[in-house]
Amino acid sequence: MAYVIGVDVGGTFTDAVLDDDAGNIVAAKAPSTPPDYSQGVMDVLGVLAEQLGMPVEQMLADTHHIAHGTTSSLNALVMGNVPPVGFLTTAGHRDSIFIMNVEGRYLGGSPDQLQNVLGQSKDHGLLPKRHALEVIERVDRDGTVVVPLDEESVRTSVRKLLDADVKAIAVSLLWSFKNPAHEQRIREIVHEIDPDMFVALSCEVSPRIREFARSSTTVMSAQIGPGLRDYLGSLEGQLREHGLIGPLLVMQSNGGAIAAAEAPATAISTVGSVLTGGVVGAVSLGEQLGHSNIISTDVGGTTFLVGLVVDGEPVRTSSTIINHHPINVPTLEVHAIGSGGGAIAWLDKGGNLQVGPRSAQSVPGPACYDAGGTEPTNTDANLVLGILPETGLLGGRKALNVEAAREAIRVQIAEPLGLSVEDAAAAIYAIQNAQTGDLLRKTVVETGHDPRDFVLYAFGGAGPAYCGFYSAEVGVKECIVPLGPVASAFSAYGLASSDIVLASELSDPGQMPLDPARAMDNFTSLEEQVNAALERQGLDFERIEMVRSLDLRYTAQLAEVAVEVPGGELDTAAMAQVMADFEQRYAELFGEGTGFSAAGVQAITFRVRGTGVLPFSPALPKVDPATDPDPSVALHAIRKVCLDPRLGYVDTPVYDYRKLRAGHRITGPAIIEVPTTTVVVPPEMTGTVDHLGNLTITTRN
Repeated sequence: MAYVIGVDVGGTFTDAVLDDDAGNIVAAKAPSTPPDYSQGVMDVLGVLAEQLGMPVEQMLADTHHIAHGTTSSLNALVMGNVPPVGFLTTAGHRDSIFIMNVEGRYLGGSPDQLQNVLGQSKDHGLLPKRHALEVIERVDRDGTVVVPLDEESVRTSVRKLLDADVKAIAVSLLWSFKNPAHEQRIREIVHEIDPDMFVALSCEVSPRIREFARSSTTVMSAQIGPGLRDYLGSLEGQLREHGLIGPLLVMQSNGGAIAAAEAPATAISTVGSVLTGGVVGAVSLGEQLGHSNIISTDVGGTTFLVGLVVDGEPVRTSSTIINHHPINVPTLEVHAIGSGGGAIAWLDKGGNLQVGPRSAQSVPGPACYDAGGTEPTNTDANLVLGILPETGLLGGRKALNVEAAREAIRVQIAEPLGLSVEDAAAAIYAIQNAQTGDLLRKTVVETGHDPRDFVLYAFGGAGPAYCGFYSAEVGVKECIVPLGPVASAFSAYGLASSDIVLASELSDPGQMPLDPARAMDNFTSLEEQVNAALERQGLDFERIEMVRSLDLRYTAQLAEVAVEVPGGELDTAAMAQVMADFEQRYAELFGEGTGFSAAGVQAITFRVRGTGVLPFSPALPKVDPATDPDPSVALHAIRKVCLDPRLGYVDTPVYDYRKLRAGHRITGPAIIEVPTTTVVVPPEMTGTVDHLGNLTITTRN
């Protein structure tokens, strides 16, 4: 028996899904354990082993690999909880990281923040100026060395940084993506002085044009690299001690995994690892259900995440923004707000009720956890409204205190607003549904898609409690809640479903149509890099798939649009087709007639994405069919639940998911209790169990 395990470490809970090679899937959930998240990983593996009825050592010894996603890197960057790092760049260019190409003043800001000029913070620096030093060298735009590297200036700067007790050094020289020799030599010099110093090179982390974005990406990778190295090293050590023989893989932002030993070298590629797990799972489940256009929504304890799958492929982007800085990371495009089950309800200075983005996380957790939390959260509101059972979460293993929840809402929200506790809880629930609906509109409608053409998947511990409402809010007709063995651990299911995905890229600007020989040289070089990296993963693949793409733009524009390039030999006709595809894609994104062909088209960055397909593709097992649609055999209880403040508390049937079968049809309002989540079927909606045990909520006829 060979197992594959996906582990999703969230801010509140750590989820795990185990798949064997016989079609069986087991899921588990345990509280996350900050600051040492590895303990939560070991805890959830213990729960998996318990369900299998075997020691954890035996389970790990029979495990082919573990795919791990973590928020630790992203959380460290967002909260600024990173060690001091040094920055080395070409003489005369140190201040580029502080000038931030001006865009650092507004990137990532909301419209309200941008309009409030006086209220904007200008303190977005990545590191203090005393930690940014220069070295003497110069490479021109063609990669020709104009000024040789002055190694003595390097040694002087490195010693200054070491004296300042930096924990890592980021190196980003001018035009190094055209000629990396000077950056590579600097790393050798650093290791001559301090062999253990962590060094991030822009030619490896982000070999792309545009100095500021390349430098900020490299600095951030250096900031999280040592911590990721230490965390993964410690976790892998514990796993080996407990019998793991197969590799530990780490999920990346691009939707694929990489060996843990290699992940720290390009640490920035892991910042969205947990965010992408659910999208990968949606693609896998979509193949089983015949859905090609999917809105993937994940409401966990801390965040609400939305990603799109269009025509069977997840929507990708070549960059993202963290703390006002552009980050060159090929990633699945996932939008997030701090609106999970642990999102804190609070009153702003104007007395308006807000929910999130602050979260109670797992420590201290919502007030109802009775672990020291005093601020009301979405979870507390759901408990007061009767949506969550007073018997607790995780099949009763996580006790809930309804009186503590009521007290937190009374003191913080109800009395200041002159409301009853029940009405305040209903207001919190309504705001959660409204702001999740807003993010859906931003993700789907504002990118030119019609929600009516999509099916929505809802998962995460809290997602199924809201999905019926936010699906209807944007006009989606069907909402699928993946239940069965994965339930709230769907992102971990996505991790277990993931293959190895590696990407290499290189900026080599040129006017289109490019010389096919030049394009082939670049793509061939990148494909060789990707193949070599895949070989280093230490895994046997069923096959390797390569996808080429090229970032193009109209001359004088600043932003590019990625276009897929055919495999094999390229000729003049192929390059002309690439240019035509760009113009078509540009029109799809920005509207017919918005392009300007007369300006000419420029090719900027070449990219190759290689996928090593693993011999595992977890498929959800079928469930037994029901004898008729009547679900009364699964009726567990009747309790007072408030889903609509206009109707108040209504006697609502509560069903035990474990007794539901394929074909059972549930009419709302209704509650379905799953050991790891709670599903709400709103009034005037219906839920039907499909052949895989998923619940399809029909939001309108």
